[in-house]
Amino acid sequence: MTSTSNTNVSVKHRSKRVTDGKVRRNIEIFILSAPAIILFCAFVILPIILGAYYGFYKWKGFGTPSKNGKFVGLQNYVTALSDPNFQAAILHTFEIVVGSLVIQAPLAILFALLLNQKFKGRALIRTLIFVPYVVSEVIVGTGWSLLLQKTGAVNQLLGKIGIEGPDWLADPKIAIWTLLLLISWKYIGFAVILMLAGMQSIPEELYEAARVDGAGFWQMQKSITLPLLAPTLRIWVFLSMIGSLQLFDLVYIIWGQYVSTTAGVSTMATYMVREGRGAGNYGYGSAVALIIFIISLIVALTYQRFVLSRDLDGALTEQKQAKKRAAKRAKEAQRLAEAAQ
Repeated sequence: MTSTSNTNVSVKHRSKRVTDGKVRRNIEIFILSAPAIILFCAFVILPIILGAYYGFYKWKGFGTPSKNGKFVGLQNYVTALSDPNFQAAILHTFEIVVGSLVIQAPLAILFALLLNQKFKGRALIRTLIFVPYVVSEVIVGTGWSLLLQKTGAVNQLLGKIGIEGPDWLADPKIAIWTLLLLISWKYIGFAVILMLAGMQSIPEELYEAARVDGAGFWQMQKSITLPLLAPTLRIWVFLSMIGSLQLFDLVYIIWGQYVSTTAGVSTMATYMVREGRGAGNYGYGSAVALIIFIISLIVALTYQRFVLSRDLDGALTEQKQAKKRAAKRAKEAQRLAEAAQ
């Protein structure tokens, strides 16, 4: 009887310690995550709410919308969605999204395959590829806008070899390709670094086993590298899409807020600045900003649901299995302790 009583008391003490440990852990999680939650609400959630509120007013940006503006309801949102210029900007933006992926993905993989090999000068080439990514968009945009003018250095160089250079920036048939090439030149370094990191995380034993079986270089890349690189590639595609949807600085610096429309390279962000701040209608600009946010959110959630979910599901499954193994070990330890008593 005494042994049974002592066992029950011991189990209760252990249960109380486990409960207290969970409470302390939850408090620690709350304390550590509170600053991030506060910053997220202050700099993400609150601006979205304020932007949606401003979008209901015709407001020039002075004072408060309720006092210095005119309430127009959903008129700003309806006007934006029915404006052919905004519709063209949406089309241009998605052309940039798709074009950037089509151009950068194969080039990034090829460059990463090259840099994953050992040869003299590899570090220098890696640095040269990555340098454009860390250079400010203002510097890149200003430099290329001077080089690509009708009388710029590029056309002068072409003229010396007997080729008449096109109008890289103003011709609607060429301008979008010019922008895609500049985006690829600017941001491909980031893609290469990601792909290279993914390749270097692949175990070398897999390649050694493939060589023993007589597989060639390209066979190994097709059967080993590309399948195992898929999670990294999916993450990069997601980041590239979100960046392209929000593209503003390069277009605004190189083409300007008005030329970008006539050249066929306007984006949703340049339209927002032109029709909002440029026209002195901050309420309309806020409405456009909210529309851009909703479009980006839909794209992000759709991609996560149908593409990234497989990686997330795999991670969650592994986490659940680890928790089950830990719980099983804890129960086994408790059973042995009770048996010893």
